[in-house]
Amino acid sequence: MENIHIEPLTKPFNITIDNIASDKSISHRCAMFALLSNQPSHIKNFLTAEDTLNTLSIVEQLGAVIHRDGSTVKITPPKKLLEPSDILDCGNSGTAMRLFCGFLSSLEGSFVLTGDKYLNQRPMNRVSIPLKSIGSQILGRENGNKAPLFIKGASLNSFTYESPIDSAQVKSAMILAALRAKGPSKYKETELTRDHTERMLKGMGASIKTNEQGYIEITPLSSPLNPLDITVPTDPSSAFFFATAAAIVPGSSVTIKNVTLNPTRIEAYKILQNMGADVEFIQKEDIYEPIGDIIVKHNKLEAVVVDKNISWLIDELPALSIAMSQANGTSIIKNAHELRVKESDRIKSVVKNLDLCGIKYNEFEDGYEVIGSTLSYAKIDSHGDHRIAMSFAIAGLLCGMYINDTDCILTSFPNFENLLKELKQ
Repeated sequence: MENIHIEPLTKPFNITIDNIASDKSISHRCAMFALLSNQPSHIKNFLTAEDTLNTLSIVEQLGAVIHRDGSTVKITPPKKLLEPSDILDCGNSGTAMRLFCGFLSSLEGSFVLTGDKYLNQRPMNRVSIPLKSIGSQILGRENGNKAPLFIKGASLNSFTYESPIDSAQVKSAMILAALRAKGPSKYKETELTRDHTERMLKGMGASIKTNEQGYIEITPLSSPLNPLDITVPTDPSSAFFFATAAAIVPGSSVTIKNVTLNPTRIEAYKILQNMGADVEFIQKEDIYEPIGDIIVKHNKLEAVVVDKNISWLIDELPALSIAMSQANGTSIIKNAHELRVKESDRIKSVVKNLDLCGIKYNEFEDGYEVIGSTLSYAKIDSHGDHRIAMSFAIAGLLCGMYINDTDCILTSFPNFENLLKELKQ
């Protein structure tokens, strides 16, 4: 088990970063969606982290030929997807496990999905229940709620489904299932969640549209999709750690290059802007995704209430909580019960570790209050959650920090520690 010790910065930083981790959500989808074509897909800047490499390995087990040259990946799909001879290991990735549930449910064959000790404790009913309602055969611990999961491919019914959970993972799983259903399907969510799946599949030629009533209409595939030819942009969720660093370290600034500016992915930057930080967005292109640069400069921060677009913020809220700890006043996060079922119970993980750092808080079932004050050195536990580990590493730039169990950082951001060191140069 790895641990890291962060020394406080002794001076401001002004840095341009062009090597932040590639977007994990898009990388997962690139590997998986390449199987929906009958021609090779070419992916540049694929995230070479443990989670996404696990997804690439699963794609290979399903029969694809993978050729990697650094972060450039060529995926040649098989004429027919194979029934794997071994279990499919998703590592620490809930995205991979939940999306593969939808993808595999309509395939001929039997499949077993598993993960690490943390992923195998996360709830899967949110995808298994709606999938089983349309004919999927999914078994697992706690009646299909906990992995390992056994999936037996079946013929799926078309559906009209209004999700009680605003989750891009649930939406994506159901869209993938709908692509091989017996007829057209409709999916509706209360609040728009990350829309990478819709954007990418439409870019590949799938018939997916949103009607006037807010339903996403999916037409089953009648032929293979076009292959992907994509450069994966910088992950705004990973980049946000350094945006937070610039916002809380007096006199500092950061320019983050080639990041996706998808509106469902930059809400945390908008909130940081509302708190008083100087944030600028510079769009450069828009093919599969809008892409450009984000510049963040330090400024005095004021408390904020966050109770909307929570699904757009779910990965950034731990880091945003560090910024809230340095704001003037009491910041509030509400309607964020989803934080309870991420890699850790992020509500409890955040507030307990903030408490160790001398920050007062009030915990709710669906969120918490953070009372701005001065951070103090502490020894904290990541609880196996990469976002918790990296958020408190950023806090350590002000006060120093010892973080236990940091192996999890490698699952999404392999060069995180090296970039932290660059801030001190």
